Amino acid sequence: MTNKDKPKQKISRPSAEEAMEAVKTLLAYAGDDPLREGLLETPKRVIKSYDEFFGGYHEDPEEVLAKTFEQVEGYDEMVIVKGIRVESHCEHHMAPIIGVAHVGYIPDNRVVGISKLARIVDIFGKRLQTQETMTAQVADTINNVLKPKGVAVVIDAAHQCMTTRGIHKTETSTVTSRMLGAFKENASTRTEFMNLIDSNKD
Repeated sequence: MTNKDKPKQKISRPSAEEAMEAVKTLLAYAGDDPLREGLLETPKRVIKSYDEFFGGYHEDPEEVLAKTFEQVEGYDEMVIVKGIRVESHCEHHMAPIIGVAHVGYIPDNRVVGISKLARIVDIFGKRLQTQETMTAQVADTINNVLKPKGVAVVIDAAHQCMTTRGIHKTETSTVTSRMLGAFKENASTRTEFMNLIDSNKD
C-alpha cells in the first residue's frame, strides 16, 4: 500500500489556548520575551491569521464544483481563468508561496461558474503545500468533478523558503504544470493554451 492509498488519520485539533501557548514557546525560542508589552497579543493574532492562512482544510473543493450548467449552446472550446493569485505556505518551512495560477478546461456538456475555478486554487492554496502537489490537486479535482475533455493548470510562484532564507535567490520563481485529456494528448491544444496564458503578459 502506498502513502497515497493509506487512509488519512484524523487529527485532533488543539484548542485555541493550546495553540497560543505554542506560539509563546516559539517566541521564546526566537529569543524574545513573550510577556513583553509588544508581544502580549501576538499569540492571539497568530492563531487568528492561521485560521485564514489554512482555512482550506475546512472546505471541500469538490462541493465548490458541484453546481454546473448544461446549457452551453454547444460551446466546446477552452475556458481559461488567467492570473489567479496564489497564496500558500511551504510544508517544509511554513514560509509563504506567492504567485499566480492559470486554469483552463475544455467542457464536455457541462460548465462551472468561472469564480469556482479561482476558489479551487484558494482552497488548495490555504493548506501546507508543495507547489507540485497543489498543481496536481487543482487539475485532478476539476477533472474528477467536471469530467471535461481536458484540464490544464500552470502555477508560477516564488517560494520565500528560497528568497528569504537558505540560498536567498530573490529573483527565482518556480513553474509547475499538469495537463490532462486533450491538453496532454494534443500538442496543438497544449500550445494554444500556453499562448493564451502568455498573451498580454507584461
